[in-house]
This record gives sequence, structure tokens and C-alpha cells, in this order.
Amino acid sequence: MSELKGCDNLIKKLRRVAINVAEGQISRAPSIHPFLICRDLSYGLEAIPIPVTNEIDDSPITPIDFTYITSIQVAKNVKVPSSDDYGCQCKGNSCRINKTCCFRLNNMYPYVRRGNCSRLVGARDIVFECGPRCGCGPDCGSRVSQKGLQYQLEVYRTSNKGWAVRTRNFIPIGALVCEVVGVLKRTEDLENASHNDYIIEIDCWETIKEIGGRKKRLPDEPLPAKIFLGQKDDETTKNEPEFCIDCSSFGNVARFINHSCDPNLFVQCVLNSHYGVKQARLVLFAGRNIRPKQELTYDYGYRLDSVVDADGKIKQLPCYCGEATCRKRLY
Repeated sequence: MSELKGCDNLIKKLRRVAINVAEGQISRAPSIHPFLICRDLSYGLEAIPIPVTNEIDDSPITPIDFTYITSIQVAKNVKVPSSDDYGCQCKGNSCRINKTCCFRLNNMYPYVRRGNCSRLVGARDIVFECGPRCGCGPDCGSRVSQKGLQYQLEVYRTSNKGWAVRTRNFIPIGALVCEVVGVLKRTEDLENASHNDYIIEIDCWETIKEIGGRKKRLPDEPLPAKIFLGQKDDETTKNEPEFCIDCSSFGNVARFINHSCDPNLFVQCVLNSHYGVKQARLVLFAGRNIRPKQELTYDYGYRLDSVVDADGKIKQLPCYCGEATCRKRLY
């Protein structure tokens, strides 16, 4: 350490590495990059490890009470729609020819396969996939969003945006990146929502009905009547989504992906086990080709002056995305 005198930041990093080795976060000490502070954020839960690096400061990766999860958890007072009438009897590779397959709920087949990568043809209001009650297997071409991580992602520290995520691989346009995972909650049940920047609203229903200024992605696309059953007429007057995903204490790598006013990812609503669009899964796909080491971002969808504090005063948060089209504020 005497040779590193004056390099306080590097010394701190080396100490952090030593602590992580002692705690089992890094399995072997030799040849470790001094800025690698965790080999795998998911601790083996993901098929591909998610390394964490920090060249900026000594900030902890996550809060003490944070738990990494790979699938949505449901709050106790939330009832998930029935899955009894969702599913098909496809077997093997019969999904493309079976007229009753779930993918036929889409106006057109949503995915195209190029090489070893299945890609979403384009953003849609909603995508229907095969799911747990279907007869086809995990290799079915209608289960793209359920395949987990396909590319190695890295969580890293930035100088002005906190933690961020970048890819270590090339990601082609339309490819699956990850699902937004957390706790499914009722929006009205959120406590101290104004202090929680890890809330993602599920606004699939509001987008389909073009509520609150939202616009349908495919205005002429017919949608199955089943998704409208049981919906009350007065629900079209509500601007705020009924459900959201809270990633503050439970979540996955998507929790660390930052906002951008010109993002390279987009959020796609997906259904695979029920017709409840208000509880659709939120999945991130590549909106364009993404080079290795490029930061991953998506549009958080905040409207300016839409967030208020406990006293009802409008909150403002600056945006640091750095894009030419940046609106300078996140909300």
C-alpha cells in the first residue's frame, strides 16, 4: 500500500475488493480488476452473471434491504386474474400451424428469428405469448420474453447518474434484453411514493384506450375481446394506472437501467398467463442495434410536473441523459 500513497480512490477500491472476497462475493482474488466489486449481482439466479464495477466512489451497490429476484412477486392484497381460459394445446413446434395457438391472438406474428436470435418485429400495444398452461415447451417461438438474459450486462457507477447498466455484447434491434421485475402492487397502496424513484406504472390499458394523452402504438390493430371483458366504463376516465411494479426492495438488473430522452430500449407489455392487461408483464427490448460497452436506457415515461411531494408541491428532478433531444428534466 505504501507504493500507492496519494491514490486514495484506488486504495479504497482495493479495500472494497478485499471485503468482497472475505464475504464470498468474489470467489478468487488473483487477476481481479481493482474496480470489480461484485462478480454477479444476481448471485447465480441469472443464467449469465452480472458483474458490478465502480471507478467513481464507495457507494453500496444496493440498499441493505434489497433482494435480487428473477420473477414478479405479488403483494398480498393484489388478486391476479384467472389463468383458466388462457393457454393452447400446441405440442413441440406446432405453434406456427395450430390455429388455436396463443400467438394467433396477435394480429400478426410478433417475432422473427434471425440466426440464433428471436426478435420483436416492432413495438406493439401488447404481445400475447404461450405460457405455463400451454402444451408447448420452453423452446417454443412464442415464449421469447420468458427466456431470461441472453446477453451479458454490467452494472457500473457513473459520475452523475448513480448506477447504470451497459452491455458487454452486441445486441441487435428487436432482441430481448430483460424483464422489469419487482413487486406487483396497487398504485393507490404505495407509501411515500413521492420518495420512491423505483416505481414503474403498468399503463397497458391506458395506452390501449388512449387515456391521459397516451397514444396507441398500432392504432388499427384489432385486439381480442377477452381483454375488455369485466372492464367498467368509468375506468376510461382514470388517468393513473391501477397497478405498478415496485423495484425498490425486490428487483432485478432492470432496476439499475437509467432513463433517457432518446433511449435504445423500449418497454413492451406482454401477456402469457391471463388476459388482465392492467397486470401485463413489462419487458425491455432493443429499439436499435446496441454496441458493446454502450449504456442501456429506456424512457421512464414521466410527464413534466406530474410528481408531487407529501405537501402537494410539484417535484422536479434534472435529467442527465446527455442526448441532444434531452428535455432537461426527468419529471
